[in-house]
Amino acid sequence: MAVMETLAATAGIKGNLGSIGYGLAAVGPGIGIGYIFGNGVQAMARQPEAVGLIRQNMILGFAFCEALALIGIVLPFVYPS
Repeated sequence: MAVMETLAATAGIKGNLGSIGYGLAAVGPGIGIGYIFGNGVQAMARQPEAVGLIRQNMILGFAFCEALALIGIVLPFVYPS
């Protein structure tokens, strides 16, 4: 009886660890996006003539960072624990 309760408790912890892991993994893209837009605004203030190029690079960098976060959401569904 104790073995079955232990297995049930372990299964519950595994599912919760996946969601905690994604929460921790989402911090990285969040910090990256903050750096991208913070430095992009500073660059636009220093060189107003290059706003178009800077904005284009900011959007591209944002898309790559956000793609990492979206991959992190999808992976637990692809490889369930």
